[in-house]
Amino acid sequence: MRYYVLDRGDQLSVDLSESFHKLAAENGLQLDAEAPDIVVSIGGDGTMLHAFHTFIDRIPSIAFVGVHTGHLGFYADWKADEIPELVRMMCSHEVEGKLKPRIVRYPLVDLEIRKKSGTSSYICLNEFTLKSVDGTVVAQVDINDHLFEMFRGDGICVSTPSGSTAYNKSLGGAMIHPSIEALQISEIASINNRVFRTMGSSLVLPKHHHCDIYSRKDQNLMLTIDHVNLPIDDLISVRCQVAAQKISFVRYRPFPFWNRVRNAFLG
Repeated sequence: MRYYVLDRGDQLSVDLSESFHKLAAENGLQLDAEAPDIVVSIGGDGTMLHAFHTFIDRIPSIAFVGVHTGHLGFYADWKADEIPELVRMMCSHEVEGKLKPRIVRYPLVDLEIRKKSGTSSYICLNEFTLKSVDGTVVAQVDINDHLFEMFRGDGICVSTPSGSTAYNKSLGGAMIHPSIEALQISEIASINNRVFRTMGSSLVLPKHHHCDIYSRKDQNLMLTIDHVNLPIDDLISVRCQVAAQKISFVRYRPFPFWNRVRNAFLG
């Protein structure tokens, strides 16, 4: 089995990474930075986002597993002191053909960003946000090529089901189980008065629907795709839809989604 490790860079994560490499070598796992079967993320959810975007061109052929070293690791199944057990399970699966891991696949959001200077495509694991750098965002929101609303406010957040527990939750959006192939649109401090009106609540779109967000004035915008910031001053539109591909996580032991939610927010 080929593997690769990405760590957060703090001392604990670096030490755990070195420990993992040592145990992996002792048990016959092969380090491969180009074409790993499994990518191990050691750190927090930000580390997992970094790992996802590092290997985004190989998403269909690899799986991820997370070890969290901070206070909250929503994408992580394993704790810092469980590194030896994780390596053992990876090796047992490889050598004995037993302990077959379960692969769970989470939906992603596909983005097509059209600018006056060109068009580019991105995929996000958590969410996409559109905000203004120097004023109120003015944007037209279309759903399935029909005008839905004219938005004025601080911005718009489009999240995946797994990302629905992140920024989307703080905006009052719903938490959606990742088995549901959907995306969620949440408003960020929308302006609502007798002149300007928006829906004022989150919208959940199924896989076969799409939304387009059109810039409706000359404005300096900041587009954030997971942890990547893109300043844009010539945006035409952003098309958002559920991506055709999914991210794969390897589960060597059960860790249901709602258990993650309970552990993360209720303790």
